[in-house]
Amino acid sequence: MSQVETAVYAGSFDPITFGHLDVVQRAANLFPRLIVAVGRHPSRDPLFSTQERLDLMREVCSGIEGVEVATFDGLLVDFARQAGVDVIVRGLRVGADFEYELQIAQANYDLTEELDTVFLPTRATFGFISASLVRDIARHGGDVSRYAPAPVCQALGRKYQR
Repeated sequence: MSQVETAVYAGSFDPITFGHLDVVQRAANLFPRLIVAVGRHPSRDPLFSTQERLDLMREVCSGIEGVEVATFDGLLVDFARQAGVDVIVRGLRVGADFEYELQIAQANYDLTEELDTVFLPTRATFGFISASLVRDIARHGGDVSRYAPAPVCQALGRKYQR
């Protein structure tokens, strides 16, 4: 049985929440090398540009050993192959996430059998937090400091001019 060296945790991270950060920290404890891959989706209109999301992710992950931040577009399995990834990490917030994530994991395995997927549930305290919830609260002037790291809160404030 071979040793798993590199994992990837991918998402849009628009914006990064404490739930995302929880998964990053826990995955970094499980794998010697973790690539946090910020996805670019041409059909989506994110609040933060790809570069802004990369910069924010690098800032909030700067103290976590073994974590690298990258960006990708296209299929995650193609990025994973090119980056030498062994495992895909997916975070789960609520039960409904599992059905969607399981479907994606099965499709990824069908595309490339070399990659397995590991699911990490977020801590219960972060289970209800989503990037869209954080955006909505911030858009209406609410305090999101309980849901997102300080650099993200500051960036949201600049976006919404508060």
